[in-house]
Amino acid sequence: MTRPGSGMRPFSIKAKLGTLVVVSVFITTGLLIVALRTRTEFQFITVFSVIATLLITQFVAHGLTAPLDEMRAVARSISHGDYTRRVSGAGRRDELGDLAQTINRMADDLEAEDRHRKELVANVSHELRTPIAALRAVLENVVDGVSAADPEMMRTALKQTERLGRLVETLLDLSRLDNGVVTLKARRFEVWPYLSGVLKEANLAASQRRLSSGSGNHSRTDVHLHLDVSPPELTAHADAERLHQVVANLIDNAVKHSPPHGRVTVLARRGPYPESLVLEVIDEGPGIPEAERYRVFERFNRGQAPSPHGPGSDGGTGLGLAIARWAVDLHGGRIGVAESARGCRIQVTLPGLSERRD
Repeated sequence: MTRPGSGMRPFSIKAKLGTLVVVSVFITTGLLIVALRTRTEFQFITVFSVIATLLITQFVAHGLTAPLDEMRAVARSISHGDYTRRVSGAGRRDELGDLAQTINRMADDLEAEDRHRKELVANVSHELRTPIAALRAVLENVVDGVSAADPEMMRTALKQTERLGRLVETLLDLSRLDNGVVTLKARRFEVWPYLSGVLKEANLAASQRRLSSGSGNHSRTDVHLHLDVSPPELTAHADAERLHQVVANLIDNAVKHSPPHGRVTVLARRGPYPESLVLEVIDEGPGIPEAERYRVFERFNRGQAPSPHGPGSDGGTGLGLAIARWAVDLHGGRIGVAESARGCRIQVTLPGLSERRD
């Protein structure tokens, strides 16, 4: 059976070469007929036929080789680190046009990766510089005798050290994401007690960090966390550790963008498949503009919305939602920003025991 798209297209290279052969044959045949009727010598007819065929062949060959020369130049520029050049023949309706589109898409992807790499260096340097500078100042004051090494000073140093540890752990998660070394350890669990534990941990961690000057995790205790699981005996099948990453990062993001004394709701419902799960994290913040929704799960994307709770907020590392998407993808599920009349509503769907497609 012929596969779709495997036949000859009207503007394909095969069609053009076939047309060249047919035209050459017609020219030669026509000149032979003229020679027989006018009694012209065959050597003249042969010369004219060869010249005409060469001219037509040269015209067709130029149309085929010129784009290849441009593609070679663009590929050489890409290999030297210049990702800004593009092939101009992407609009052609033949195989060369397809190849030009592929090269341009590759250049777009490489340019995006290069931009993300530079953002990685800049953001990590920024995130590391703040706690290191604070820790260095504390230790210098102690060494120089400006401040005593009392418990309060040591608690300040400990908080900055913990902040560094959380950042390193986040970067390790990112490394595991890129290397694909994490495997799922899925099991059946009860949703209500599991999510209740995640919310209690989030509240406890926020209380312990509320005196910290920015940690990459929320330190607000004025936001109320609400859990809504229906039915109460709901069960699901997933990797509990990876799901914890998803829920904790979504709660952290929702709390950061909540107004003072706002409310964050974690909602859980039964999914369409056995042991599948639909999770939603809903906040009352400014929401995410529709044009920005496709970017919120990109690495180091901190969003453009102003903080609704004034100074002292922390945009974090911009990796939390990227790690949440990775964990959901690892399950074969879906994560996205859903429509909401107020605030932001992020929906996660896990497939449970359904057969995952390769």
